[in-house]
Amino acid sequence: MTLDKAKEGQRIRILALPGPGIRAQAIRFGIAEGELVTCTNIIPGGPIIIAKNHQEIAIGRGLAEKITVEPVAAPAPVKSLARRRIYGLPRS
Repeated sequence: MTLDKAKEGQRIRILALPGPGIRAQAIRFGIAEGELVTCTNIIPGGPIIIAKNHQEIAIGRGLAEKITVEPVAAPAPVKSLARRRIYGLPRS
């Protein structure tokens, strides 16, 4: 499946980053093939927000459609870091 098909709260493993340009862009964000990330937010018609090591990254829809992933765990309730900052909640 591709990243754009992930569900909020789902833990996923990055399987393939097609093309050297996309791979280089992902590596700049600290994401490589084999990495585990969590899909924290899906903005309708907009980017997919993923989290890794307390860092949230917005991946545009077009790019998300090209990144192959596999689910590692079922979706769980998630509170994004952005939401925590807005409401002044501590990071977990």
